[in-house]
Amino acid sequence: MRLIVGLGNPGAEYARNRHNIGFMAVDAIARRHGFSTWKVRNQGLAAEGEIAGERVMLLKPQTYMNKSGACVGPTARFFKIPPEHVIVVHDELDLAPGKVRVKRGGGAA
Repeated sequence: MRLIVGLGNPGAEYARNRHNIGFMAVDAIARRHGFSTWKVRNQGLAAEGEIAGERVMLLKPQTYMNKSGACVGPTARFFKIPPEHVIVVHDELDLAPGKVRVKRGGGAA
């Protein structure tokens, strides 16, 4: 199983903000691939489905971005998803709008 986490901030005031691009991306994936409805799980919203024959869980933490680990960690552990199978989608202010960067690993930034 893969876990695709879309980061953002909860609440209507952030709904269409660039900072919520992670939420928007996983919503688009869910629509395109016919995922299940969103369900509350570990301080987040989760949907399950398949992409290219592989089981995938989408996750939108409902904590603020700097607290997203409180949702992602327990979810990954419960489903025994190793870190290398977790993909995190988030905004990056150092990139121009419309640009994407893919990298392995991470850190504080």
